[in-house]
Amino acid sequence: MTGGYGFVASHILERLVSEGAECSTIAIERPAASYLAMSGVQDGVSIAFGSVADLGVVERTLGEHQPEVVLHLAAHAIVGTASRSPVTAFEANVRGTYVLLEGCRRMREGDAGWPAVVVVASSDKAYGEQPSLPYTESHPLLGLNPYDASKACTDIIARAYHHSYGLPVAVTRCANIYGPGDANFSRIIPSVMRDLAAGRRPLIRSDGSPVRDYLFIADAVDAYLALAQSVLEGLSAGEAFNFGAGNPVSVLQLVEEIAEVVGRRDLEPDVRGVAAGEISRQYLDSTKAATRLGWRARTDRREGLRITWDWFARILTAEPTP
Repeated sequence: MTGGYGFVASHILERLVSEGAECSTIAIERPAASYLAMSGVQDGVSIAFGSVADLGVVERTLGEHQPEVVLHLAAHAIVGTASRSPVTAFEANVRGTYVLLEGCRRMREGDAGWPAVVVVASSDKAYGEQPSLPYTESHPLLGLNPYDASKACTDIIARAYHHSYGLPVAVTRCANIYGPGDANFSRIIPSVMRDLAAGRRPLIRSDGSPVRDYLFIADAVDAYLALAQSVLEGLSAGEAFNFGAGNPVSVLQLVEEIAEVVGRRDLEPDVRGVAAGEISRQYLDSTKAATRLGWRARTDRREGLRITWDWFARILTAEPTP
C-alpha cells in the first residue's frame, strides 16, 4: 500500500487488518488527523516513511516486505491545492506512479516474481469535460486542470506498464469518496458538517449547481479489493473500472441533505460562486464493474451521510472547532 495515512488507504488497511492480512505502507508523514492513527489501525501496519517518488525507497520497501498485492493510493489529492501548486501535484501523482510501477516491474522481472497484482488509483476527474454523460470506460481522458491531468497521466502510465511489460496492473476510477475519517475540510461534506456543527452557515465556494456522484467509503474499499481479486484470478489486468454510486446530485441538494442529517436546516448556505474551473457535471456508469466484478455501491447516500455525521459529531465535539 502507498499513501497509508490517506483517507481511502486508511480504510482499506483497516479492513485488511481486521481480516488478518499482513499489511505495510509507504507514507511521507504521520498526520495526527489521519483515520489510520485515530482508529488505532496503524499499530497493526508496518510503516515505511519516505516518498513514493523515490525509487530507492520503493525498491527497499518492496524488497523488505515482498507484497503479493500493491495498492497505489499515494497522491496529491486536493483539486484546489493542485491548481495552486501544479509541480507538487505532478511530482506526487505522475512521478510517484511511474517510480512505483518501475520498482514493481524490476521486482517481477528479477528473481522475486512479485508483486502478483498492482491496483492504481485514478479518478473520475481524469475524464474531464465530456459532451455526454455518464462517463463510461470508453470515454477519452480529457482532464485539463492540473489535478485532472495528473490523474489522466497516472491512468495511462499504469495501463502502459501492463501493455508494454506485462505488469498485472489495473486502475480504479472512483467518484467522490466520503465517509468517517475524512478530515480534509476542503472537501464539501466534511466542510459543511463542520460549519453546521459550529452553528455557521455552510460555505459553498461554487454557485451550488455542479453535479457530482458521491461514493461511500465502505463501497470504495469493496471496489479496490474486488478489482485486486479479479487481477489475482488472471482477469482485468491492463483495464480501468469506474466505481460510482449512480446517484448524482447538485452541491446545493447535497448540502440540504447534510443539513437534514445534522438537524440544522435553519442555516441557509452561504453561496459564494467563486470557485473557478469547475466542471459542471461529473458522474460515472459502473456497469462494467457490476458485470465483470460483481461490484455495486450498496450504501444509500442518506445512510452514508448519517454514518459520516455520527463519526464527525464525536470528533468535532471532542476538540475545539476552528
